Amino acid sequence: MWKIVIAAVLAVVLVVVVAVMLIMRGLDLSQYEHLKEPKISTKPDQKVIVVEAKGEPNAVAGKAFKLLFNTYFRLKGLPKGRPPAPRARWLELLDKPKTEWVGLYAMPVPDTIESLPEQKATEAGLSVKLATWEYGEVAEILHVGRYDREEPTIEKLKKFIADSGYEIAGAHEEEYIKGPGMFFAGNPEKYYTIIRYRVKKAQ
Repeated sequence: MWKIVIAAVLAVVLVVVVAVMLIMRGLDLSQYEHLKEPKISTKPDQKVIVVEAKGEPNAVAGKAFKLLFNTYFRLKGLPKGRPPAPRARWLELLDKPKTEWVGLYAMPVPDTIESLPEQKATEAGLSVKLATWEYGEVAEILHVGRYDREEPTIEKLKKFIADSGYEIAGAHEEEYIKGPGMFFAGNPEKYYTIIRYRVKKAQ
């Protein structure tokens, strides 16, 4: 019996190790350096798998992303190589208490994905669904460092949007280019996060 248990544990470890290797392979952070200054560009709509979770991000994000990655690696017909960076949107205003934030945690998938594998109920009552996130014109900036020190970067982006004759037209979004790993938190001072808003010309 213990041999079966050990084999099962080793299999899980192997899957996690492979996932980490896929995520880190080919990660070229230099391609994001141009976003250290805010930019406005056009971004195509993106099909995603998404989990909706209410609550303080530090408390719910890990569970949401775990479910996303588990689902992602069970999909068929995915391109080989490093999986896309996960991202999140918040439907509630960020000046509300964090316990009231409604987060949409997502991972991009190819347009060819039409259905998801059968899902089991999670302890947190979370579920995954397919959706298409609309984009169009977006304003973006790269934040390097800890998540709890994003505020000056966010304010810089918002000022840039207003000074450029635009206004925010969508939810606050973050794309996690480099963050905590599956085994270790890493160095938070070296996290790479793209902060993004859909925008439109101000009236």
